[in-house]
Amino acid sequence: MALTDLKAKKLVPRNKRYEVLDGKGLSIRVMPTGSKSWVFRYMIEGRARRMTLGAYPALSLSEVRELHAKAMQDIERGIDPSIKQMEAKAERKTAPTFTDLIKELWSMELKHQKSGVERKRLLEKDIVPDWGKRKVVDIKRRDIVLLLDRVRERAPITANRLHGSLSRLFNFAAERGIIEDSPCTRIKKPPEKGRSRVLTDSEIKLLWKALDINNAGIDIYRISKLALTMVLLTGQRPGEVCGMAWDEIDNEGFWNIPAERMKGGEPNRVPLTDMALEVIDQARLYSGDKSFVFASSHKSDGPVTTQALAKAVLRHRDEMGFEERFTPHDLRRTLRTRLAELGIDDVVAERVLGHKLQGIMAIYNRHGYDKEKRQALERWEKKLRQIIGIEEPETSKIIKIGGRHA
Repeated sequence: MALTDLKAKKLVPRNKRYEVLDGKGLSIRVMPTGSKSWVFRYMIEGRARRMTLGAYPALSLSEVRELHAKAMQDIERGIDPSIKQMEAKAERKTAPTFTDLIKELWSMELKHQKSGVERKRLLEKDIVPDWGKRKVVDIKRRDIVLLLDRVRERAPITANRLHGSLSRLFNFAAERGIIEDSPCTRIKKPPEKGRSRVLTDSEIKLLWKALDINNAGIDIYRISKLALTMVLLTGQRPGEVCGMAWDEIDNEGFWNIPAERMKGGEPNRVPLTDMALEVIDQARLYSGDKSFVFASSHKSDGPVTTQALAKAVLRHRDEMGFEERFTPHDLRRTLRTRLAELGIDDVVAERVLGHKLQGIMAIYNRHGYDKEKRQALERWEKKLRQIIGIEEPETSKIIKIGGRHA
Protein backbone atom coordinates (compact mmCIF):
# COMPACT_ATOMS: atom_id res chain seq x y z
CA MET A 1 0.00 0.00 0.00
CA ALA A 2 1.14 3.56 -0.76
CA LEU A 3 2.48 5.62 2.11
CA THR A 4 0.66 8.48 3.79
CA ASP A 5 2.16 11.27 5.86
CA LEU A 6 0.67 9.70 8.97
CA LYS A 7 2.24 6.31 8.21
CA ALA A 8 5.60 7.90 7.52
CA LYS A 9 5.38 9.83 10.77
CA LYS A 10 4.53 6.72 12.83
CA LEU A 11 7.44 4.64 11.54
CA VAL A 12 9.70 3.83 14.49
CA PRO A 13 13.39 2.84 14.48
CA ARG A 14 14.55 -0.79 14.79
CA ASN A 15 17.86 -2.41 15.52
CA LYS A 16 18.69 -2.29 11.83
CA ARG A 17 17.75 0.17 9.15
CA TYR A 18 14.75 -0.73 7.03
CA GLU A 19 12.73 0.70 4.15
CA VAL A 20 9.00 1.00 3.50
CA LEU A 21 7.96 1.14 -0.15
CA ASP A 22 5.72 3.88 -1.50
CA GLY A 23 5.70 2.71 -5.11
CA LYS A 24 7.69 2.73 -8.38
CA GLY A 25 11.01 2.48 -6.57
CA LEU A 26 10.31 5.23 -4.06
CA SER A 27 10.64 4.29 -0.39
CA ILE A 28 11.35 5.80 3.00
CA ARG A 29 14.38 4.56 4.91
CA VAL A 30 14.36 4.49 8.71
CA MET A 31 17.71 4.37 10.53
CA PRO A 32 18.31 2.91 14.03
CA THR A 33 18.94 6.49 15.18
CA GLY A 34 15.39 7.42 14.19
CA SER A 35 16.33 9.60 11.17
CA LYS A 36 14.30 9.08 8.00
CA SER A 37 15.13 9.74 4.37
CA TRP A 38 13.58 9.21 0.95
CA VAL A 39 15.28 6.71 -1.37
CA PHE A 40 14.67 6.07 -5.04
CA ARG A 41 15.80 2.81 -6.67
CA TYR A 42 15.70 2.54 -10.45
CA MET A 43 17.22 0.91 -13.53
CA ILE A 44 18.94 2.80 -16.33
CA GLU A 45 20.90 1.32 -19.23
CA GLY A 46 20.59 -2.08 -17.59
CA ARG A 47 22.16 -0.95 -14.32
CA ALA A 48 20.55 -0.77 -10.91
CA ARG A 49 20.93 2.68 -9.35
CA ARG A 50 19.95 4.34 -6.10
CA MET A 51 19.69 7.96 -5.02
CA THR A 52 18.65 9.81 -1.88
CA LEU A 53 16.05 12.47 -2.57
CA GLY A 54 16.08 14.16 0.84
CA ALA A 55 15.30 13.83 4.54
CA TYR A 56 11.90 13.41 6.15
CA PRO A 57 10.04 15.45 7.45
CA ALA A 58 12.01 18.34 5.91
CA LEU A 59 10.87 16.93 2.56
CA SER A 60 7.20 15.98 2.79
CA LEU A 61 5.56 13.06 1.03
CA SER A 62 3.87 15.29 -1.54
CA GLU A 63 7.13 17.13 -2.24
CA VAL A 64 9.16 13.95 -2.65
CA ARG A 65 6.57 12.51 -5.04
CA GLU A 66 7.06 15.56 -7.27
CA LEU A 67 10.82 14.97 -7.26
CA HIS A 68 10.22 11.28 -7.90
CA ALA A 69 7.99 12.07 -10.89
CA LYS A 70 10.67 14.35 -12.37
CA ALA A 71 13.31 11.66 -11.85
CA MET A 72 11.10 9.16 -13.67
CA GLN A 73 10.79 11.60 -16.58
CA ASP A 74 14.58 11.97 -16.71
CA ILE A 75 14.95 8.18 -16.90
CA GLU A 76 12.52 8.05 -19.81
CA ARG A 77 14.69 10.62 -21.61
CA GLY A 78 17.81 8.56 -20.92
CA ILE A 79 19.10 10.92 -18.23
CA ASP A 80 20.46 9.43 -15.02
CA PRO A 81 18.79 11.44 -12.22
CA SER A 82 21.51 10.65 -9.67
CA ILE A 83 24.20 12.06 -11.96
CA LYS A 84 21.98 15.08 -12.59
CA GLN A 85 21.60 15.48 -8.83
CA MET A 86 25.38 15.35 -8.25
CA GLU A 87 25.96 17.93 -10.98
CA ALA A 88 23.34 20.21 -9.43
CA LYS A 89 25.03 19.89 -6.02
CA ALA A 90 28.42 20.70 -7.52
CA GLU A 91 26.95 23.70 -9.33
CA ARG A 92 25.27 24.82 -6.14
CA LYS A 93 28.54 24.59 -4.24
CA THR A 94 30.35 26.84 -6.72
CA ALA A 95 27.42 29.25 -7.25
CA PRO A 96 28.48 32.85 -6.47
CA THR A 97 27.52 34.42 -3.18
CA PHE A 98 26.36 38.02 -2.92
CA THR A 99 29.89 39.05 -1.91
CA ASP A 100 31.33 37.18 -4.90
CA LEU A 101 28.93 39.05 -7.20
CA ILE A 102 29.98 42.45 -5.86
CA LYS A 103 33.64 41.55 -6.42
CA GLU A 104 32.90 40.47 -9.99
CA LEU A 105 30.91 43.64 -10.72
CA TRP A 106 33.74 45.71 -9.26
CA SER A 107 36.44 44.11 -11.38
CA MET A 108 34.38 44.12 -14.58
CA GLU A 109 32.60 47.47 -14.29
CA LEU A 110 32.53 49.58 -11.12
CA LYS A 111 36.25 50.22 -10.81
CA HIS A 112 36.14 51.93 -14.19
CA GLN A 113 33.29 54.26 -13.20
CA LYS A 114 33.50 57.56 -11.37
CA SER A 115 30.65 56.55 -9.06
CA GLY A 116 31.88 52.97 -8.70
CA VAL A 117 33.52 53.35 -5.29
CA GLU A 118 30.39 54.90 -3.77
CA ARG A 119 28.08 52.26 -5.29
CA LYS A 120 30.32 49.49 -3.98
CA ARG A 121 30.36 51.14 -0.55
CA LEU A 122 26.55 51.32 -0.50
CA LEU A 123 26.18 47.63 -1.32
CA GLU A 124 28.78 46.54 1.22
CA LYS A 125 27.51 48.77 4.03
CA ASP A 126 23.79 48.07 3.82
CA ILE A 127 23.58 44.54 2.41
CA VAL A 128 26.72 42.45 2.86
CA PRO A 129 26.27 42.08 6.65
CA ASP A 130 22.98 40.21 6.02
CA TRP A 131 23.42 38.76 2.53
CA GLY A 132 27.16 38.43 2.10
CA LYS A 133 27.26 34.62 2.27
CA ARG A 134 23.90 34.00 0.58
CA LYS A 135 23.83 32.50 -2.89
CA VAL A 136 22.72 35.03 -5.47
CA VAL A 137 20.19 32.57 -6.92
CA ASP A 138 18.46 32.41 -3.52
CA ILE A 139 17.75 36.14 -3.27
CA LYS A 140 14.15 36.86 -4.21
CA ARG A 141 12.16 40.01 -4.91
CA ARG A 142 10.59 39.87 -1.46
CA ASP A 143 14.04 39.91 0.17
CA ILE A 144 14.92 43.07 -1.76
CA VAL A 145 11.65 44.82 -0.97
CA LEU A 146 12.01 44.21 2.76
CA LEU A 147 15.63 45.34 2.78
CA LEU A 148 14.83 48.56 0.92
CA ASP A 149 11.93 49.23 3.29
CA ARG A 150 14.28 48.90 6.24
CA VAL A 151 16.84 51.31 4.76
CA ARG A 152 14.11 53.75 3.67
CA GLU A 153 12.92 54.12 7.28
CA ARG A 154 16.20 55.80 8.22
CA ALA A 155 17.38 57.23 4.88
CA PRO A 156 14.87 57.53 2.00
CA ILE A 157 17.38 58.96 -0.49
CA THR A 158 19.95 56.28 0.37
CA ALA A 159 17.28 53.62 -0.22
CA ASN A 160 16.71 54.94 -3.74
CA ARG A 161 20.44 55.00 -4.45
CA LEU A 162 20.70 51.47 -3.11
CA HIS A 163 17.77 50.42 -5.29
CA GLY A 164 19.60 51.67 -8.36
CA SER A 165 22.82 49.89 -7.39
CA LEU A 166 20.96 46.63 -6.71
CA SER A 167 19.13 46.83 -10.04
CA ARG A 168 22.41 47.12 -11.90
CA LEU A 169 23.98 44.37 -9.78
CA PHE A 170 21.25 41.83 -10.53
CA ASN A 171 21.05 42.83 -14.20
CA PHE A 172 24.80 42.17 -14.31
CA ALA A 173 24.21 38.78 -12.67
CA ALA A 174 21.67 37.91 -15.38
CA GLU A 175 24.05 39.07 -18.11
CA ARG A 176 26.77 36.84 -16.66
CA GLY A 177 24.50 33.79 -16.50
CA ILE A 178 24.43 33.62 -12.70
CA ILE A 179 20.63 34.01 -12.61
CA GLU A 180 17.95 33.86 -15.28
CA ASP A 181 16.23 37.17 -14.50
CA SER A 182 16.74 40.04 -12.10
CA PRO A 183 14.56 39.91 -8.96
CA CYS A 184 14.63 43.73 -8.95
CA THR A 185 12.16 43.95 -11.82
CA ARG A 186 8.79 45.51 -11.02
CA ILE A 187 10.01 47.01 -7.74
CA LYS A 188 8.93 50.64 -7.88
CA LYS A 189 11.26 53.37 -6.73
CA PRO A 190 9.43 56.10 -4.79
CA PRO A 191 9.86 59.56 -6.36
CA GLU A 192 12.43 61.73 -4.64
CA LYS A 193 11.40 65.08 -3.30
CA GLY A 194 13.98 67.57 -4.47
CA ARG A 195 15.75 69.48 -1.74
CA SER A 196 15.25 73.23 -1.66
CA ARG A 197 17.31 74.17 1.41
CA VAL A 198 19.05 77.53 1.08
CA LEU A 199 20.80 79.17 4.01
CA THR A 200 19.51 82.53 5.17
CA ASP A 201 21.79 85.49 5.94
CA SER A 202 21.62 84.77 9.67
CA GLU A 203 22.43 81.10 9.06
CA ILE A 204 25.39 82.03 6.86
CA LYS A 205 26.71 84.19 9.73
CA LEU A 206 26.33 81.27 12.14
CA LEU A 207 28.08 78.92 9.74
CA TRP A 208 30.94 81.32 9.01
CA LYS A 209 31.59 81.79 12.72
CA ALA A 210 31.50 78.01 13.30
CA LEU A 211 33.91 77.34 10.43
CA ASP A 212 36.52 79.79 11.73
CA ILE A 213 39.54 77.55 12.31
CA ASN A 214 40.32 79.48 15.49
CA ASN A 215 36.87 78.79 16.92
CA ALA A 216 37.71 76.01 19.39
CA GLY A 217 34.11 75.92 20.56
CA ILE A 218 33.09 74.01 17.43
CA ASP A 219 35.27 70.90 17.46
CA ILE A 220 35.38 70.15 13.74
CA TYR A 221 38.64 69.04 12.12
CA ARG A 222 40.17 72.23 10.73
CA ILE A 223 40.63 70.84 7.22
CA SER A 224 36.90 69.94 7.20
CA LYS A 225 36.09 73.52 8.22
CA LEU A 226 38.18 74.87 5.36
CA ALA A 227 36.67 72.47 2.84
CA LEU A 228 33.14 73.45 3.84
CA THR A 229 34.11 77.11 3.52
CA MET A 230 35.41 76.43 0.01
CA VAL A 231 32.07 74.87 -0.99
CA LEU A 232 30.29 78.04 0.13
CA LEU A 233 32.79 80.32 -1.66
CA THR A 234 32.95 78.48 -5.00
CA GLY A 235 29.67 76.53 -5.22
CA GLN A 236 31.48 73.38 -6.31
CA ARG A 237 30.27 69.96 -5.21
CA PRO A 238 31.61 68.72 -1.86
CA GLY A 239 33.28 65.78 -3.61
CA GLU A 240 35.06 68.09 -6.05
CA VAL A 241 36.24 70.33 -3.21
CA CYS A 242 37.46 67.38 -1.12
CA GLY A 243 39.50 66.12 -4.06
CA MET A 244 41.13 69.49 -4.84
CA ALA A 245 44.78 68.82 -5.66
CA TRP A 246 47.64 71.31 -5.59
CA ASP A 247 48.44 70.66 -9.25
CA GLU A 248 44.89 71.72 -10.20
CA ILE A 249 45.60 75.32 -9.11
CA ASP A 250 47.40 77.58 -11.58
CA ASN A 251 49.28 80.87 -11.22
CA GLU A 252 46.44 82.79 -12.86
CA GLY A 253 44.15 82.20 -9.89
CA PHE A 254 42.06 79.39 -11.33
CA TRP A 255 41.21 75.98 -10.00
CA ASN A 256 41.13 73.59 -12.97
CA ILE A 257 38.93 70.60 -12.15
CA PRO A 258 39.60 67.81 -14.66
CA ALA A 259 36.74 66.16 -16.54
CA GLU A 260 37.16 62.83 -14.74
CA ARG A 261 36.35 64.50 -11.43
CA MET A 262 33.28 66.32 -12.72
CA LYS A 263 29.81 64.77 -12.59
CA GLY A 264 29.02 65.96 -16.11
CA GLY A 265 32.27 64.67 -17.53
CA GLU A 266 33.48 68.12 -18.62
CA PRO A 267 36.34 70.10 -17.01
CA ASN A 268 35.51 73.18 -14.99
CA ARG A 269 37.76 76.23 -14.59
CA VAL A 270 36.84 77.88 -11.29
CA PRO A 271 38.05 81.43 -10.53
CA LEU A 272 39.55 81.72 -7.05
CA THR A 273 38.60 84.92 -5.26
CA ASP A 274 40.60 86.52 -2.46
CA MET A 275 38.71 84.65 0.25
CA ALA A 276 39.12 81.34 -1.58
CA LEU A 277 42.87 81.93 -1.89
CA GLU A 278 43.03 82.67 1.84
CA VAL A 279 41.34 79.33 2.54
CA ILE A 280 43.91 77.58 0.36
CA ASP A 281 46.78 79.32 2.17
CA GLN A 282 45.35 78.17 5.50
CA ALA A 283 44.96 74.62 4.22
CA ARG A 284 48.63 74.56 3.20
CA LEU A 285 49.58 74.68 6.89
CA TYR A 286 47.86 71.33 7.46
CA SER A 287 48.42 69.52 4.16
CA GLY A 288 52.23 69.74 4.23
CA ASP A 289 53.71 67.96 1.23
CA LYS A 290 50.58 65.92 0.49
CA SER A 291 48.98 66.00 -2.96
CA PHE A 292 45.62 67.30 -1.78
CA VAL A 293 44.74 70.76 -0.54
CA PHE A 294 42.27 69.37 2.00
CA ALA A 295 44.31 66.40 3.14
CA SER A 296 42.95 63.65 5.35
CA SER A 297 44.31 63.38 8.88
CA HIS A 298 44.44 59.57 8.82
CA LYS A 299 45.37 58.71 5.22
CA SER A 300 48.99 58.86 4.10
CA ASP A 301 48.17 60.92 1.02
CA GLY A 302 44.43 61.07 0.61
CA PRO A 303 41.83 63.85 0.81
CA VAL A 304 39.21 64.48 3.43
CA THR A 305 35.98 62.71 2.44
CA THR A 306 32.48 63.96 1.73
CA GLN A 307 31.27 61.63 4.47
CA ALA A 308 33.52 63.45 6.94
CA LEU A 309 32.01 66.80 5.93
CA ALA A 310 28.46 65.48 6.18
CA LYS A 311 29.11 63.95 9.61
CA ALA A 312 30.71 67.15 10.87
CA VAL A 313 27.68 69.21 9.85
CA LEU A 314 25.23 66.70 11.29
CA ARG A 315 27.09 66.28 14.57
CA HIS A 316 27.64 69.98 15.26
CA ARG A 317 24.54 71.54 13.75
CA ASP A 318 22.93 72.27 17.09
CA GLU A 319 26.17 73.71 18.51
CA MET A 320 26.36 76.05 15.52
CA GLY A 321 22.92 77.39 16.42
CA PHE A 322 20.99 75.93 13.50
CA GLU A 323 17.38 74.92 14.05
CA GLU A 324 16.88 73.32 10.63
CA ARG A 325 18.94 70.51 9.17
CA PHE A 326 21.31 71.28 6.30
CA THR A 327 23.93 69.38 4.30
CA PRO A 328 27.23 70.39 2.67
CA HIS A 329 25.52 70.24 -0.73
CA ASP A 330 23.02 72.87 0.44
CA LEU A 331 25.91 75.34 0.49
CA ARG A 332 26.26 74.86 -3.27
CA ARG A 333 22.53 75.52 -3.70
CA THR A 334 22.85 78.59 -1.49
CA LEU A 335 25.54 80.07 -3.74
CA ARG A 336 23.50 79.36 -6.89
CA THR A 337 20.43 81.04 -5.39
CA ARG A 338 22.44 84.04 -4.26
CA LEU A 339 23.94 84.47 -7.74
CA ALA A 340 20.40 84.71 -9.10
CA GLU A 341 19.50 87.26 -6.41
CA LEU A 342 22.55 89.30 -7.45
CA GLY A 343 21.28 89.40 -11.03
CA ILE A 344 23.93 87.06 -12.46
CA ASP A 345 22.91 85.69 -15.86
CA ASP A 346 21.65 82.09 -15.58
CA VAL A 347 24.11 80.84 -18.19
CA VAL A 348 27.03 82.31 -16.26
CA ALA A 349 25.71 81.00 -12.93
CA GLU A 350 25.30 77.50 -14.35
CA ARG A 351 28.81 77.60 -15.76
CA VAL A 352 30.14 78.63 -12.35
CA LEU A 353 28.64 75.45 -10.94
CA GLY A 354 30.11 73.39 -13.77
CA HIS A 355 26.74 72.51 -15.29
CA LYS A 356 26.62 71.77 -19.00
CA LEU A 357 24.77 74.13 -21.30
CA GLN A 358 21.58 72.60 -22.65
CA GLY A 359 20.20 72.09 -26.16
CA ILE A 360 21.62 73.96 -29.12
CA MET A 361 23.79 76.14 -26.84
CA ALA A 362 25.76 73.09 -25.79
CA ILE A 363 26.69 72.48 -29.43
CA TYR A 364 27.47 75.98 -30.65
CA ASN A 365 28.42 78.02 -27.57
CA ARG A 366 32.00 77.06 -26.70
CA HIS A 367 32.79 80.25 -24.76
CA GLY A 368 34.70 79.55 -21.55
CA TYR A 369 33.10 82.35 -19.48
CA ASP A 370 36.27 82.73 -17.36
CA LYS A 371 35.89 86.50 -17.02
CA GLU A 372 32.16 86.34 -16.38
CA LYS A 373 32.54 83.56 -13.80
CA ARG A 374 35.18 85.55 -11.92
CA GLN A 375 32.96 88.62 -11.88
CA ALA A 376 30.06 86.51 -10.58
CA LEU A 377 32.08 84.96 -7.75
CA GLU A 378 33.59 88.32 -6.83
CA ARG A 379 30.08 89.77 -6.53
CA TRP A 380 29.11 86.83 -4.33
CA GLU A 381 32.21 87.38 -2.18
CA LYS A 382 31.33 91.05 -1.79
CA LYS A 383 27.80 90.09 -0.70
CA LEU A 384 29.18 87.43 1.64
CA ARG A 385 31.47 89.99 3.29
CA GLN A 386 28.44 92.21 3.89
CA ILE A 387 26.51 89.33 5.46
CA ILE A 388 29.28 88.26 7.83
CA GLY A 389 30.53 91.79 8.52
CA ILE A 390 34.03 91.67 7.02
CA GLU A 391 35.45 94.68 5.21
CA GLU A 392 36.77 94.37 1.68
CA PRO A 393 40.55 94.46 1.26
CA GLU A 394 42.09 97.51 -0.36
CA THR A 395 43.97 95.39 -2.91
CA SER A 396 43.40 91.93 -4.29
CA LYS A 397 45.45 89.05 -2.98
CA ILE A 398 48.63 88.31 -4.93
CA ILE A 399 48.39 84.88 -6.54
CA LYS A 400 51.35 82.65 -5.71
CA ILE A 401 50.03 79.11 -5.83
CA GLY A 402 51.51 77.22 -8.77
CA GLY A 403 51.85 73.83 -7.07
CA ARG A 404 52.04 72.13 -3.72
CA HIS A 405 55.62 73.28 -3.01
CA ALA A 406 55.06 76.94 -3.96
